[in-house]
Amino acid sequence: MSYNGWTNYATWRVNLEIFDGLDPREMGWHKNTYDLLPILRDYVRDVLEMNAKQGLALDYALAFIEEVNWQEIAQSMIEAYADDEEQSDEDRGVLEQAAWHDTSAELM
Repeated sequence: MSYNGWTNYATWRVNLEIFDGLDPREMGWHKNTYDLLPILRDYVRDVLEMNAKQGLALDYALAFIEEVNWQEIAQSMIEAYADDEEQSDEDRGVLEQAAWHDTSAELM
């Protein structure tokens, strides 16, 4: 079964809640999918263990992440990183300027 374009609900949810917007370069993570898999898995495990008390809730959370397709998340991060790498410095400057342009007043 798939969920919102991802392998399953667990993969979609972990990607959305933990990795969305996370730049692997800022984390010092490798670009290679094979190297990235255990890093992603360990990162999520650490996040869960830091934010949940020992017991039933943590056990369920750890069981939930066993359903995650780590390869799919790693590949998605690598593709996003590659797209960013391909942007020229000039393109990045234009995009950054556009991101700072406030259009909320224009909508009224």
